[in-house]
Amino acid sequence: MNTQDQLKKTVGEKAASLVQDGMKVGLGSGSTVYWLVRALGERMKQEGIHIEGIPSSIQTGEWANEFGVPLTDFATTKELDVTIDGSDEVDPNFQLIKGGGAALFREKIIAQAAEKLIIIVDASKMVKQLGAYALPVEILPFAWERTAYEIEKLGCVPVLRLKDGEPLITDNGNYIVDCPFEKIEDPVDLDQKLQKIVGVIETGLFIDMADSVIVGGSEGVTMKEK
Repeated sequence: MNTQDQLKKTVGEKAASLVQDGMKVGLGSGSTVYWLVRALGERMKQEGIHIEGIPSSIQTGEWANEFGVPLTDFATTKELDVTIDGSDEVDPNFQLIKGGGAALFREKIIAQAAEKLIIIVDASKMVKQLGAYALPVEILPFAWERTAYEIEKLGCVPVLRLKDGEPLITDNGNYIVDCPFEKIEDPVDLDQKLQKIVGVIETGLFIDMADSVIVGGSEGVTMKEK
C-alpha cells in the first residue's frame, strides 16, 4: 500500500468512527469511501452497531454488500443523519469539486439529504482555488454537442469523458463532460450559470454543502470544521 492509499485508509476509518448506532448514512463514491465502507462493516461486526446506508453509486452498493453494511433507499428513508464522501478539490471555504468517479448527481442527492456532510480527503485535494481539476458536468446524451457548446461560452473547452473509446455512461444513463476552467474565481456564479443551460443535469460544484473535512496528511489526520 503506497502512502496515498494509506492516507485514504486512515481518513476513511476516522470517518467511520464518527458514525453512531442507529444512523442513516449516505455513502459516497471513490477510493477513499471504499475504506469508509470497509471500516463500517468491521464496526458492525465487532461493536454490534446497526446502521443503514444509501449508496451514491452501484460500485459503493457492491462494497456495502461485500462488507455487510445494510442498505436502504429514499422510498423508506427521506432524510439522512450524515453523508460521508470524498472530493476532487476542496477550497478554504469548503466549496467542492466532485465527480471524478462520474457519480456526482447521486452524490449531490445524498449530500443534500443529510443533516451533515463530512468530506474525507488526503492533503493533495486541499487547494487555494478551485479549477485545476477539470470540473465534471453531467449532461443529457441527446444533443450533447449543443450543451457542450453552451458550456464553452463560459470559458472552457468541454471534453466528453470516454471509457474504452466510447462515451462513458453514468449510473443515470447520462454523459459527463470535463470542463477545464483552470481557475474558478466565483464557484457560486459559475454553478448558477451552468445550471441554467438546457441539457445540464448537474454540476460537480458542491456549493455550501460541506460541514466538516477530514484530511489525511504527513502529520496525521486533522478534522476541519466550517
